[in-house]
Amino acid sequence: MTQDAIARAWDALVATARRTVTDGLVVGTSGNVSVRVGDLVLVTPSGVPYDRLTPADAVVVDLAGQRVLGELTPTSELPMHLEIYRHTPAGAVVHTHAVHATAVSTLVAELPPIHYMTAALGGPVRVAPYALYGTAELAENMLAALDGRTGCLLRNHGAVTYGDSLDQAYDRTAQLEWMCRLWLTASTVPGLAPTLLSAGELDEVAGKLRGYGQRR
Repeated sequence: MTQDAIARAWDALVATARRTVTDGLVVGTSGNVSVRVGDLVLVTPSGVPYDRLTPADAVVVDLAGQRVLGELTPTSELPMHLEIYRHTPAGAVVHTHAVHATAVSTLVAELPPIHYMTAALGGPVRVAPYALYGTAELAENMLAALDGRTGCLLRNHGAVTYGDSLDQAYDRTAQLEWMCRLWLTASTVPGLAPTLLSAGELDEVAGKLRGYGQRR
């Protein structure tokens, strides 16, 4: 893998990480972002504000978690990122502690299918059981919740999404946070409960989404 490819991937990763802060999905140094380049993974470092990251701060590990480039310590959530890359075709992963997603993770075992964009994440978004951050147990719980999905919630913790690219992984994170906010808002109306979509309706949406967007 060329240094130019790593440099370009690092710049894109830092831009995405900074976007999570700008858009209010992350406070301080919470959350983390990674991107896969061949058999290597670039990941945000532990405890460093994103606005201070420079090209010299690039952190690169292999799929076994061994650091191959950089002096900074990788994010404590590296086990989660690596589990996704080992078991899915993910090209990028975004993890945040977004307020509404985290709130929903404390209330239900699955985000109710309140909007058709649920289908864009593979179906109703599950909540992974709580485990200490940075542990193999949390990574295993997350992987089970992601089965057939591209995003999940982490009990009393936050959200994780992945995609083919940093843009797609980020868009899924933003969409998941919006759906969590929507459900929380609709659920607060006294005497009323939000209507939900059926499995058949979500399947219909999933089929239509496969043809969504511009054709090349």
